[in-house]
Amino acid sequence: MARYTGPVCRLCRRIGSKLTLKGDRCLTPKCALERRSSPPGQRTAQRRRRRVSDRGLQLLQKQKVRYSYGVLEGQFRRLFAQAERRPGVTGEILLELLERRLDNTTYRLGFADSRAQARQIVLHGHITLNGRKTNIPSCQIKPGDVIAWREASTKTEYFKRVAQQIQSKTIPSWLSLDIDKLSGRVLGLPTRSDIGAEFDEKSVVEYYSR
Repeated sequence: MARYTGPVCRLCRRIGSKLTLKGDRCLTPKCALERRSSPPGQRTAQRRRRRVSDRGLQLLQKQKVRYSYGVLEGQFRRLFAQAERRPGVTGEILLELLERRLDNTTYRLGFADSRAQARQIVLHGHITLNGRKTNIPSCQIKPGDVIAWREASTKTEYFKRVAQQIQSKTIPSWLSLDIDKLSGRVLGLPTRSDIGAEFDEKSVVEYYSR
């Protein structure tokens, strides 16, 4: 399945929840879900309301997590299989693996306004991992890793804008940020309480367990 390239606001309306796919814009009145909360598609006066089955609700929760982190279905399945093999609560381990992606970590450090923007920054080679340029957004980080900007990228206008706005960003407790050098360090593994998003990971596990 190819990556979705359409209007991301349609995804929020389809799910019926804010996925913050456009960063801070989603927290303003300009958010499409604030202006039009109805699902996308043709609307008629006699549009029927159908009861969503349990399977449909599980699918909705799975898509909510997948859209939020911007991963393809195949990637999501592989991460779920990896979470199943590890001891512990499968749903929480799945969210941990998603949080540990390099593009998500870049977003959490405040280097980008959204995960999609962070993925583009990584793909373009602006980010280094432990001093080496890494352009793989799905790369799994671990405690002790250092995420920083490539020296050549510090001369760009985008980097200058990030440096001006970084102080207003909230950094999770499992990461630390050196504002002067604009580099981050992974202090530990993210926990369920660190994520904070309203995900129903149990429904995701039930969806793949059938």
